[in-house]
Amino acid sequence: MEFRANQAAVRLNSQVASYFTSNLSDSAAGLELFNEVQDRLGNAVDCLPDWHPILTAPPERPQHHWHAPSYSELPIYAPCDHTQEFVRGMLTCPYSEADADQLVETVNQVKGLNAERLSGPLYMDNAFPVLIEAWEVELEADGTIRSRDALAWFVQATVEHAREAKVAETWWNIRYLTLGKPHGARSSLLVNDYTGRHMRKILETLNDSGMFGPIKEMSLDMLSERKRSAIARTLIRAALDAAAPLDSVTDESREFVFELRGETCNVRIRDTWGDGMEYSVRVSIGEFDLSVSGFYYPKDDKLQQTDPTGKQKLAEKFI
Repeated sequence: MEFRANQAAVRLNSQVASYFTSNLSDSAAGLELFNEVQDRLGNAVDCLPDWHPILTAPPERPQHHWHAPSYSELPIYAPCDHTQEFVRGMLTCPYSEADADQLVETVNQVKGLNAERLSGPLYMDNAFPVLIEAWEVELEADGTIRSRDALAWFVQATVEHAREAKVAETWWNIRYLTLGKPHGARSSLLVNDYTGRHMRKILETLNDSGMFGPIKEMSLDMLSERKRSAIARTLIRAALDAAAPLDSVTDESREFVFELRGETCNVRIRDTWGDGMEYSVRVSIGEFDLSVSGFYYPKDDKLQQTDPTGKQKLAEKFI
């Protein structure tokens, strides 16, 4: 489905306004306060891109990953509770006043971030709302982050650890980390189409340079839903034909290989419940080149399959 930013913004803003005001004894006053917050922070979003200052400004990083995909993985935000992200920051409502004060104190020590206690309640009457904003985030007329800033932060975060990288992630693999959520093919509530197109061009140029290592293809979202379904069904149907007769398949996994369109396909199949009603099937080519799994119901000759993952050129052989 095509991404429509205006519709997504209206839906999310309405949901979040209700979330923070519906349980208050004075919901009208709460809504007025929430509207003031939104005037400062912009549209509500499901999650921020990993280059956003809210995620990159805090000095403590997750030990297992260079980038923090969520504020919840950063120690500085540990006191946060009942939290919603916005284009310019976050609104959080811990029940403990001490936690709220600690959050304000620690965030205000980070360059580029500002936190403050709000004058009235939000979420619940006994919560202590805190607004956290990234000072440097400026918005375009459409409510997204100013293009030059977004591009600079994206490039800085992308190349920062290039020398330690093992593989180059494609646009389709990391699009949600780059655009934030909700998003479309190249835009979101945080990044407009102009910015998103240039982010993709920059990433593909960097990947082609080899600075991150070999390109890792996994997501096949560049293909239509119809094509992804056709790929999955082609592979699973071929695996079922190769495994026939199915009454010889038991509830213990059976593994074998077969050839299809010049490729060696590895299959794992089993009778899920041992009653011939449902068969679990997984088909893969290479270690990570192409993979799909699903279920087959012989009574109705029905397939349920996941989206395939792997390399685009290989996947297109099975459309």
